[in-house]
This record gives sequence, structure tokens and C-alpha cells, in this order.
Amino acid sequence: MKKHIILNLPVKDLSKSKAFFSALGFTFSDRFSGDNAAFMNIAGDTIQAMLTTETFFASLIDKPVAQAKEANELVICLSCDSKEEVDTIIAKAVAAGGRTPHPPEDHGFMYDQGFEDIDGHLWNLVWTAPEA
Repeated sequence: MKKHIILNLPVKDLSKSKAFFSALGFTFSDRFSGDNAAFMNIAGDTIQAMLTTETFFASLIDKPVAQAKEANELVICLSCDSKEEVDTIIAKAVAAGGRTPHPPEDHGFMYDQGFEDIDGHLWNLVWTAPEA
């Protein structure tokens, strides 16, 4: 069985969220998208996210939708091929309306930086030296 990771993330404004992530270089599949959700490709066909309107997301669960700008349940961490890739994606995120909650951390063998998307979800980008 081939494994995939599909994150389901509630968003306030689907069009704005699609524009934000498009600015970072992520692509969307029209096949699984509609008025209430957009299927976003993060890493080929193995890691995707379903961005859903908060109303639609709420219809799928039996608890309140957490407001990511007020509290966080998780940090999405993605590996990068280089320090430069980390910095490039962070710069795109900030230019598209995101923010960086902390400065980059360079440990020599590992480099990471995070961003908060326009809905408050936290993303961390990390590069690790192959020899580490």
C-alpha cells in the first residue's frame, strides 16, 4: 500500500489561502477542489493538504474549530534540500502576508526557520546536512 500524508487545514478565506500558498510555489489540483476546499500539493504525490473553509471543516468534526492565531495544536515541518531553499520559501511566505515567529536557527549541521501562514498555522522548514 502506498502511503500519503494529507493534512486538513481550516482556512478563513479559501481564495486568499490559495493565493498565499501559490506564492510559495505550491500547486493545486482542480480534480479534488471546489467551492469549500482546495487540494494542495506540497511534495509530489506523497504530501498534500486539503485547505477547507472553516464552515466545511466544522461539518467534518464534532468539536469546535481551533483558531490557529490564538492557539496551536501542531507545527507542520517540511524538509528542504538546502539552507537557501529554507530562506527562499520563508521570504516568499513573508512577501505573501505570512510572518516569522522566530529568527532562523543555524546549528551548523541543521538550519531551520518557521513561518505562520495567513490563518495562523505554523510551518517549520529545516535543512539537515547529509552527513549529520
